Amino acid sequence: MRPYEVVVIFESSTDAQLIQTELDRFLEVIRANEGTVGAIDRWGRRPFAYEVNHKREGYYVLVGFAGTPATVDELGRQLGLADVVLRHKVIRLPEKHASATAAASN
Repeated sequence: MRPYEVVVIFESSTDAQLIQTELDRFLEVIRANEGTVGAIDRWGRRPFAYEVNHKREGYYVLVGFAGTPATVDELGRQLGLADVVLRHKVIRLPEKHASATAAASN
């Protein structure tokens, strides 16, 4: 399995409980597609450098996970379909970064 990180930007006007519900749904997509969820970092509301869909700020969440390319494809599809997600970006981490992160968390 390969290490990845995904940044999800939710609409800032979205209720905190709905954000948690959607985040749980995305985490379940990772688990259902042979992935393992790592650290979840909620950055909170942040202003944008420029407007995105006529919005000036969003609620950021960073999720680390390990999975297969099929896991990333399905997660990207689900994130694209979600109405409360303004933007998302999945990046593959270098293998040496993932092993250093795992060693630091122990």
